[in-house]
Amino acid sequence: MSRAFLFVLDSFGIGGAPDAKSFGDEGSNTFGHIAETCKAGRGDKSGLRSGPLYVPNMNALGLSHAANLASSVPLQKGTPEPVGLWGAAEEVSNGKDTPSGHWEIAGVPVTFNWGYFPQTVPTFPKSLVDDAIRRAKLPGILGNKHASGTDVIEEYGEEHIRTGKPIFYTSTDSVIQIAAHETHFGLDRLYELCSNVRELVDPLNIGRVIARPFVGETPETFTRTGNRRDYSVPPPEPTLLDRLTQAGGSVIAIGKIGDIYAHRGISQVRKANGNMALFDETLIAMDDAREGDLVFTNFVDFDMLYGHRRDVPGYAAALEAFDRRLPEAIAKLRQGDLMVLTADHGCDPTYRGTDHTRERVPVLCFGPDLPHGSFGIRPTFADIGETIAAHLGLEPGPHGKSFLKGTGVRTPDA
Repeated sequence: MSRAFLFVLDSFGIGGAPDAKSFGDEGSNTFGHIAETCKAGRGDKSGLRSGPLYVPNMNALGLSHAANLASSVPLQKGTPEPVGLWGAAEEVSNGKDTPSGHWEIAGVPVTFNWGYFPQTVPTFPKSLVDDAIRRAKLPGILGNKHASGTDVIEEYGEEHIRTGKPIFYTSTDSVIQIAAHETHFGLDRLYELCSNVRELVDPLNIGRVIARPFVGETPETFTRTGNRRDYSVPPPEPTLLDRLTQAGGSVIAIGKIGDIYAHRGISQVRKANGNMALFDETLIAMDDAREGDLVFTNFVDFDMLYGHRRDVPGYAAALEAFDRRLPEAIAKLRQGDLMVLTADHGCDPTYRGTDHTRERVPVLCFGPDLPHGSFGIRPTFADIGETIAAHLGLEPGPHGKSFLKGTGVRTPDA
């Protein structure tokens, strides 16, 4: 028996998806374009960062090699040979959203189509809005359109406080987001509202309803808090998480992982606000993990704060901050452990619009007794989950294939 640690750098794609054109994302490359922009001096921001993107620890694990493999991102002079197993994976799920990517990583591709809301104002069906107002005894709602989460709070926050009407909005994902003030509206009341709306949108096949609490009294002081909660539909089949917990192992879910899987197959949930706090919780969980356990963390800031906002300096600085702390996690690995770094989709901050981008993702694997080398481009994210399943001694699942042979001395499995 051994332990596994799965870190998802939310939205950190590396380009090259063969079906990117069909998603309107041809040429997108989150990592490649961030690196290119920083090298050209356009990723500088006073007081934050400057110069070329510097992520030596992820490069040592094979990041640049994976990007070169996935989308021909040139290797920089002096790029070291990777010290672990590395490669890339492409998504077969029908969406490029958080649940689709995470479920496929855990061995369950999404083969159905999610429901989405039209680019109209108002965007939500009148019957849905009326039912939500009736169930929650609301005076009405605000927003009712596609919008940025921070912009919509700035636009409607004061009216929300004055009227008690929550703010409903959506994006190009299969989602309804509901923003409300933690004290003026009430956090528990917001959660109850989202739970009710979750039931109402089930017939529409909407992936998530997200509670977006905020604080502050003016547009200048409004701030979203770490009490976000996602109300997701459960995966259609048992995931790696279900299989592991049913076999007696534990899954320690850090950040929004529990919400993404509708709390199926989750042993513990540990919340934190921001990448560095998430990293702190991950290190604690690594100490707590026993033989046969999985620690699973989503580092959400890359996507939420920088990708969607098309903020190259912010994204680059967040990558560099994560990279600086990576040795702390590596130092906690024991003989037999497996650490995997990957992503769930792209969100190229140089690309048009504010949507996720269809991209291949890096898959960087390291452990004290893991061999070095490339396992190439995997045809599905499900290979990641099946590799972890094999490592933890679980029976193979139906949708992917491990690129490790067994759980003793491990060698790449083509």
